[in-house]
Amino acid sequence: MSVIDRFFPAWASLRAFNRLAREERTIVFYAESRADWAHLGPIVEELTDQRGQRVCYVTSDEDDPIRTADNPRIRTFYVGTGATRTTFFRLLEATVLVMTLPDLETYHLKRSVHPVHYVYVFHSMVSSHMIYRKGAFDAYDTVLCVGPHHVAEIRRTEEVYGLPAKELVEHGYGRLDLILATAAERPPFQPSTGESKKLLLAPSWGECSFIEAPYGAELIGILLDAGHEVVLRLHPMTVRHHPELAQEMSAAFEDRPFRVETDMREQASLHTSDLMIGDWSGAALEYAFGLERAVLFIDTPKKVNNPEYERIGITAIEESIRTELGAIVDPANLKAALPHIERLAADPAAFTERLRDARERTVYNVGRSARVGATHVARLADGTRDEAPSRTTP
Repeated sequence: MSVIDRFFPAWASLRAFNRLAREERTIVFYAESRADWAHLGPIVEELTDQRGQRVCYVTSDEDDPIRTADNPRIRTFYVGTGATRTTFFRLLEATVLVMTLPDLETYHLKRSVHPVHYVYVFHSMVSSHMIYRKGAFDAYDTVLCVGPHHVAEIRRTEEVYGLPAKELVEHGYGRLDLILATAAERPPFQPSTGESKKLLLAPSWGECSFIEAPYGAELIGILLDAGHEVVLRLHPMTVRHHPELAQEMSAAFEDRPFRVETDMREQASLHTSDLMIGDWSGAALEYAFGLERAVLFIDTPKKVNNPEYERIGITAIEESIRTELGAIVDPANLKAALPHIERLAADPAAFTERLRDARERTVYNVGRSARVGATHVARLADGTRDEAPSRTTP
């Protein structure tokens, strides 16, 4: 569909949104893509299905499945990614806007000229000050924090840069809750017997990605030569920037126990793997905390999008927690991965309590984040947010 073909449906949808009575758009959720539902969906469903509230769901993804979902309490609207979306943001009239989009006010998407309370939902458990850009959350009024690390980092950021204090909510992480719930519904995990293990490679993207580095194929070759089964789960941004990579890897290891995944909705490889191999991706924390299995980290250069992150004086959680979740391998000695894999996968039960303990210390409200998030959003909508028990003060 061309840009022109997308413009007219988006503009018509925005007009329909603006025709709603003001009280019918008190709570608005915005999704940049269908992937945002994993983070917004639990709160939306708690509000609509459990509390009977009506919400508006505005998306920039023309193929977002929520547009055709059968929930009479969710009004859906499509605004695309161009001028219609910019207009939606700038002229929005609502009480609360909830979204996972960082960098509000930094680029072309601005706060509304009308009074709106902006709520940020994290789409990763990683820290707020190293992987994210400087000022990524400064324009938000409320941040739903995954764990104590977010509260400490954001408060310190406010102190360092002289920013007004935001409302920080001890929320949790909805995607982790979904992983835990899905795992509980599946048959109990059966670790691989013998020396051959099922390995899930889930690299990040960009300069920190081991699969985008020259030694990515070398690592896969070492693992396959050792008799392991390998699934490579490519980050969507890697697929976008290196569209040829999936085919190249598949061809290089044809007729070997190897395959490439590019659809993040595919979950089987997560649940059946003995071990994850990652770098700086937040997927490592989701895997370790959600499936209670170890992670082997390839020690690529840190993923840094904020050159001033060291001013905060707090080590990012994705760096400080690595040895608790598994082990670290130097890219200069990739064969060292093999004894680590043998050790980490030899006794999965030995990691269970260790990872559960780390999860409880790192993530708020495990298994009930949707209830906490929905409660706070509902109180913002009706003007009683000061009663929220999960609100943190400076």
